[in-house]
Amino acid sequence: MEVKEKNSVMVELHDLSITEQKDDRFGRVITAKSLGIDDLVNIAIARGTNYSATDLRSANEILQNIAIEQISNGASVHFGLGYYHLSVNGVFIGDNAKWDSEKHSLSAHVTPTAELRNAIKNCIVDVRGMAASPMAINSVTDVASGEVNSKLTPGAPVNIIGNRIKVEGDKEGVGLKLIQEDTKEETVIPKTHISTNSPSKLSFVVPADLAAGDYRLVIVTQFSSAGRLLKETRSCSFEYLFEVS
Repeated sequence: MEVKEKNSVMVELHDLSITEQKDDRFGRVITAKSLGIDDLVNIAIARGTNYSATDLRSANEILQNIAIEQISNGASVHFGLGYYHLSVNGVFIGDNAKWDSEKHSLSAHVTPTAELRNAIKNCIVDVRGMAASPMAINSVTDVASGEVNSKLTPGAPVNIIGNRIKVEGDKEGVGLKLIQEDTKEETVIPKTHISTNSPSKLSFVVPADLAAGDYRLVIVTQFSSAGRLLKETRSCSFEYLFEVS
């Protein structure tokens, strides 16, 4: 019987600057890679399966579309690695209140399956000490909705809290970027859209014409706390994806 290799992750430590204890640190899992459905299909094919790559992609697409349809009609669906159901946002005034799309909205709530929770629980964790780069994004708040680390509203301001995140320098690539997860298309935030640009806080306005989709936030800078620009750029990609609708 084949012995399954243990899953493992690597964790880096960063300064926890919000406490008075100078040696307090917080851990962040190093994202080894970012995978899509094609990557998963290729892994399955490489490991051996009776299904072709086309079969796997088609089956996933069919089941995914059915799951979306059923969830959108109020069903609770166990699909893939989670249990999905709809939740309601907003307050209703009175027993006979009606739906108001300006005040109310629906969102998908996801609970990881027991299999995923157990796999994570049993991971081997290797803490490799302080991160090589002290640059880190800690939180991103969409001011219009109040959502943290989950949503961006076109035309609305956003506050980023972090460490050494000031956008500075003139080398190629320096800037604040939103990268569409599916197409990998980059939207560079113009300097005129950045209102606060400090080592611990960035504030910017999301372009009003930003297309709907899932985006990754990336900061590239030459900023250094030593008071002089770094010779090479340093970048930080936030681990959360942001919904733009």
